[in-house]
Amino acid sequence: MTINCDEVIPARHGKAIRLRKGEAVAVVNTHGTQVVDTWAFCVEDPAHYMSMEHTRVENGRLMPAVGHMLFTNQREPILVLEEDRSPGIHDTIMAACDRWRYERLGCQEYHRNCADNLVEAMAELGVAVTEIPAPLNLFMNIPVGQDMSLTQGTPLGQPGDHVVLRAQRDCIVAFSACPQDITPINGRMPTDAHLRLFPLTIGADA
Repeated sequence: MTINCDEVIPARHGKAIRLRKGEAVAVVNTHGTQVVDTWAFCVEDPAHYMSMEHTRVENGRLMPAVGHMLFTNQREPILVLEEDRSPGIHDTIMAACDRWRYERLGCQEYHRNCADNLVEAMAELGVAVTEIPAPLNLFMNIPVGQDMSLTQGTPLGQPGDHVVLRAQRDCIVAFSACPQDITPINGRMPTDAHLRLFPLTIGADA
């Protein structure tokens, strides 16, 4: 693919972009340790959004693999995981971190969090979000134990790992460079991540 431009998701902050049907975005784990919470909303109705529970049902998998659609809460395709140049471990279970999560972890003062990052990023595009859907937690390692326990695992990626998501309809895709620095999921050191935007069609060098 030919890269159109690079945009930064600053460490501990969020960013939202508009994609037309057929456009794509690469989410780059620039430093190899950063979880990127990812959401998608239909442009005509933010209450129609990418749903992890519906996606798990439709794909019959705990996490999507290359070629799998990501579905909305009305079971309609919104994105497709077109390419995955990472270990392929992405979480669909964990809720986005929020201020209450950090209070439970012992924080006495406000801690930046993915829920607020989503609200802020969408507001920059003039879109109000009234609920926080469960995100696709790109690059997040949550091992499931034989006893069905969930572990906040350490990162498995390498610098430059990336996934490509292609829009199946006009949508807004939002991202948060997760601020979690208490559990091991970001190696306890949140970093920037990057977005690479691609045109409507795949170039000859794809």
